[in-house]
Amino acid sequence: MLSMSGKVFHDYYESLQVSPNADADTIQRVYRSLAQRYHPDHPETGDAETFRALTEAYHCLTDPECRAAYDVEHRQHRRLTWRIFDQSNSTQGVEAERRKRQGVLGLLYRKRVMDADQPSLTIKEMEDLLGTPREHLEFALWYLREAQCLQRTDNARYSITLKGIEVAEEAISARPEVAPAAFLTAASRVA
Repeated sequence: MLSMSGKVFHDYYESLQVSPNADADTIQRVYRSLAQRYHPDHPETGDAETFRALTEAYHCLTDPECRAAYDVEHRQHRRLTWRIFDQSNSTQGVEAERRKRQGVLGLLYRKRVMDADQPSLTIKEMEDLLGTPREHLEFALWYLREAQCLQRTDNARYSITLKGIEVAEEAISARPEVAPAAFLTAASRVA
């Protein structure tokens, strides 16, 4: 995906395997460990391209001005990557509610596939990623909980259940022409 500057976007946090909330000491510690492993001179695990990507990420994330600018771009990229449906195309009434439920399931499905260690999202994260206010998601979340397609964890996060995965995959299989592109991309990564 292209960045706001028109270049291919590189997720520096993903490259360094750190959270966007990581402090400078953590970034430095992780970089040193990964750089040692992927340095081109390392006979067994050396990889010049990975080492270059790590170094580029490290230099950006340890420079406060560069990191601040990058964080703005990272948040925008994250919203676009996770967006499941376009609000401007949504309809009113029953169809709108069905689309919201599909959007929530698609988002949680994708989160489970991409981050199996932390497969849950807060309602705030869903608001941001789906571009839909909390008030418009509450009915969909209630419905999906009652249908046992998602569960709410003790720390107020939502995650998809086995039944939810089955419902999401059935929706994709039944009507792939209307499944959101981001949802299909996530599904294809599993296959």
